[in-house]
Amino acid sequence: MGDIRAAMLAVAPSAPDEAVTALIAIAPTSRALRTPARLAALIGQCAHESGGFKRTSENLNYSAKRLCQVWPSRFINQEFASSYARNPEKLANEVYGERMGNVNPGDGWRFRGRGFIQLTGRSNYQEFGCEDDPDKAAEPETAWRIAIQFMDTHSRNGKTAFEWADAGDTAQVGRIINGGNHGQAERAALTAKALAAL
Repeated sequence: MGDIRAAMLAVAPSAPDEAVTALIAIAPTSRALRTPARLAALIGQCAHESGGFKRTSENLNYSAKRLCQVWPSRFINQEFASSYARNPEKLANEVYGERMGNVNPGDGWRFRGRGFIQLTGRSNYQEFGCEDDPDKAAEPETAWRIAIQFMDTHSRNGKTAFEWADAGDTAQVGRIINGGNHGQAERAALTAKALAAL
């Protein structure tokens, strides 16, 4: 299995101990984590998504300028974006409402990104058993279990995230997790560091 603590600290030197100890406890019991490449992908991708395992609830406190950069198709100018700036709940309901299974008013905020993989949307929370208690997805043990199951069951072009990890394709793993190309260079670098430490 390799030295999980060393791998996590290689990618996030100030990783919270509860995040480290939770993965150390869970990893040996997971059949999905059967190769070092899969474990490295899990650690690298989750380190990117959670800011070094420190952010287990999505930070949506953006300036108007940043909103235009992150969601350029939704916020085409700073004037429009200013009414959502520094208002995380309103922003979540705007960008996540009426998609990803979010159907009720307030679902965007209720089912915003949580955990090490930043699980988002009612349908994902429902799939992973956290629909009735969304905050549970931010607890370290649950966050790791969700991330492992997500990467083991979600796919792109016929391969799961873990199968792409075995193939060494960090970009495809990132696309499955994030839906796009956001942070691909950092994802690759963190995964490589984790793999070297394992």
